[in-house]
Amino acid sequence: MKLLSDIIFLKRLVLLTIVSIPAFASSGFSSTQQVIPQVDTTKRAGVKTGIKSNPSDTAGTSDKIEYSAKDSTKVDKKGGIVYLYGRARVVYQGLELDADYIMFNSKTNQIFASGKYDTKGKYVGRPIFKMPGQGSSLADSLRYNTKTGAGKIYQVFTEQEGGFFSGGIAKKQPDDEIHSKGQTYSTCNLPHPHFGIHITKGIVTKNQIITGPVYLKIEDIPLPIGLPFAFFPKPNKKSSGIILPSPGEDYTRGFFLRDGGYYFGLSDYWDAKLIGSIYTGGSYDLNLFSTYTKRYKYSGNVQLSYSSIVTGSEGTKSFGRQKPFAINWTHSQNANANPGSTFSASVNIRTSSYNSLTAAGNTYDPGQLSQNILGSSVSYSKQLFGGLFSLSTSARINQDIAQKTIDLTLPDVSLNMTRSIFPFASQTSTGDQKWYEKISVGYSMTSSNSVRSSDSLLFKKETLRKFSNGMRHNIPIQMNFNVADHFNFSTNVNYTETWHFQTIRKTYFKATGGGSDLTRIDTVPGFNRYGTYNVGGSVSTKIYSLAQFTKMGNLKAIRHVMTPSIGFSYAPDFSTLSKGNYLMSRYADGTPVPNPQYNPNNPINGVQEFQTYARQEGMLYGGPPSGRSANISFGIQNNVEAKVAVPNDTTGKGEKKVPIINNLSITSSYNFLAPRYNLSNFNISGSTPFTPKFQVNYSAILDPYYIQQGVDPLTKATTFTRTNTYTWQRGKLPGLRSFSLSFDYSLNPEALKKKNLNQQELKDQNIQKGMTPEQAEAMALVSRDPNAFVDFKIPWNFAFRYSFNYNTNEMGKQSRITNSLSFNGDANITPKWKVTFDSGWNFDTNSFAITRFGIYRDLHCWDMSFSWVPFGTQQSYSVDIKVKASVLQDLKLSKRKNYYTRY
Repeated sequence: MKLLSDIIFLKRLVLLTIVSIPAFASSGFSSTQQVIPQVDTTKRAGVKTGIKSNPSDTAGTSDKIEYSAKDSTKVDKKGGIVYLYGRARVVYQGLELDADYIMFNSKTNQIFASGKYDTKGKYVGRPIFKMPGQGSSLADSLRYNTKTGAGKIYQVFTEQEGGFFSGGIAKKQPDDEIHSKGQTYSTCNLPHPHFGIHITKGIVTKNQIITGPVYLKIEDIPLPIGLPFAFFPKPNKKSSGIILPSPGEDYTRGFFLRDGGYYFGLSDYWDAKLIGSIYTGGSYDLNLFSTYTKRYKYSGNVQLSYSSIVTGSEGTKSFGRQKPFAINWTHSQNANANPGSTFSASVNIRTSSYNSLTAAGNTYDPGQLSQNILGSSVSYSKQLFGGLFSLSTSARINQDIAQKTIDLTLPDVSLNMTRSIFPFASQTSTGDQKWYEKISVGYSMTSSNSVRSSDSLLFKKETLRKFSNGMRHNIPIQMNFNVADHFNFSTNVNYTETWHFQTIRKTYFKATGGGSDLTRIDTVPGFNRYGTYNVGGSVSTKIYSLAQFTKMGNLKAIRHVMTPSIGFSYAPDFSTLSKGNYLMSRYADGTPVPNPQYNPNNPINGVQEFQTYARQEGMLYGGPPSGRSANISFGIQNNVEAKVAVPNDTTGKGEKKVPIINNLSITSSYNFLAPRYNLSNFNISGSTPFTPKFQVNYSAILDPYYIQQGVDPLTKATTFTRTNTYTWQRGKLPGLRSFSLSFDYSLNPEALKKKNLNQQELKDQNIQKGMTPEQAEAMALVSRDPNAFVDFKIPWNFAFRYSFNYNTNEMGKQSRITNSLSFNGDANITPKWKVTFDSGWNFDTNSFAITRFGIYRDLHCWDMSFSWVPFGTQQSYSVDIKVKASVLQDLKLSKRKNYYTRY
């Protein structure tokens, strides 16, 4: 079976080889390939050719033969023969021929060209020939009849589209047939290739190609892999055809014929491939692949996959059949196709069992197999009214494979003003603006239609009836101005209008036997709207402080920049029953439902006597906010950097800035109208760079309220109560509710080298080298962070990433710690050998994450790769030896042992 598969691959390669033969037929020569331009070593600057061109023959098709030679020219008038020696050149009817030796017989109309052996026995000065509109070709020698157009070429070497033809003889007949014998096709660019497909003989006509035996050669050793003969049509366009399957065995599904089907060459811009796999255990796969493109407009591809997987053994309880599927679609639009509008798509939808049952579509890709969250989107945007508005529409699907849930949004529409307008600004006034001319107005609108469901119920009727939809409009009115050149003031009024197309009604039923009350929620269709507004303002400034040092070694100064800000906002209470958005919770008999948190002895705690609910509860945007708020928000941002001397600077004045703390911010707010817990949590975030390549990012949330510990008098269990007392009033620090820390780092030899040149000296050197400012900046970027750029000359590299997260509940209990550590690296053992690895540590299981080792060997025109997952549920290995060039991608030898899903 493997031999049959290799023969099939060879058949494809021979097709690629021979289809390109006619490309040279029109040249009047017997070579079999069009080539890219090569260096013509026979032409040198300053050599007098002696050729007299015909000015009126612009096409180079004159019947006059023009010739020249550097060393000597010998003419035999009696025999009608011209001999050209040393960098000889002949031009005839567009033919350009250069060689060390050329002979032309005017009586027989024969041209012969060849090279010569130098004093060291090396064959030099080979013929180089070229026809109009084609590249040049190289050969050992050639003959050509100027009258009949027939000719022979010996040991030709040409190149086209990554393939090389070498050796053998090719002959062009007067009837335009080409006869080829003993040529080798290969993607190896050496004159003596490491491997190739040897074509013993072949005939090329206008519409078809017929060959004799063809076989594969590696290091001049013929292999028993070939075809006795072949026949191919030449449609000169994409052709449809059968794709033969590959045989094999799967541990759980049995023997198989995989990836067989049909290719549809629909047009130059659209094709499709339908392939399938069948297993002796009763399972099968179907896949449809299609790519499309329209030049300067768009391009994309589509993949539809469907499988029927038999699980368990027939006759047992575990026997069953599952039908996973997957949909993939990508589409991108050329930026210049439709200025002002864009359309893009990235769709990745699959059933939750698809990856595990099909081994990620038979790819055994660890990245896909460990993926739990899938996201898909299709979006369209357009600029309106001269770019003043931007309209965006999209459809999104977020799929949680582990939870088997899907969030579907169809559609999501937004309309936004790209810039604010100043309705009171004068277009003709000069001088400073009036205060009212600084008032700006904006607008934004969002509309959405979404639902959450399990993946098995997504397209059921009951799910489609649960779509939540609505629309929200926002109009911000703002005015900015400066005071005393140091303070930035901003005032704003925001109005928000919310629309829903259904509301809810709640009905409570009293429980019997001491249980909880039951609640029935009815959805009432119909348009519903409510409006909210808030007013506010803010002020910010910057405070600079500088400490200079003279006796602190290389430390010269430390600068601290603080950016304090304070803001105020007010919003009324929109939850009063009189406004109609909130309703009283009532039992079926109409009596109000009491609020269990109500304390008649403390009626000022803000808790109502009876429960209420918003009519929009559970809808897309929910109901209006409850309770008045008068918030003062405050925060401070800090940046600290040091100025240090560069001791190796030759000018003695070199200094550089070293950041110590970046964007360390602390924010919070205080609500004057809240009945309790007026002060919100403190949010802290920032980063500290230890080196230009190593930076630690951190954030935390602190709770300012004291947690009182007590004992339940009935159960004697320990209780915790969040009091309205600040922790510092009890002599304690605020409680830590969450903390996160992350960093990543990479090492390689270039990162460990010290940079001794200061920036100014480097800039001067770049100028001396003639660099533009843009080139100098690019070089400086590489110098600052060499790891950001790939350099295969670096002998080794090691990188790792770590993140830490700590969280508790509101009472500071039920803490949870999560860690994530991953690392990877590679090393060049020799210039041709590279070793790679990637892994991580799972702190929950105290074990390694998916670990993979790889070895790569460069074999010139071939390469060898080895990949190994030594342990875990996905342990596997693969060895591949293949041709580098994509045109011969099927010429490979693979051995792999994949992990198999246990059903």
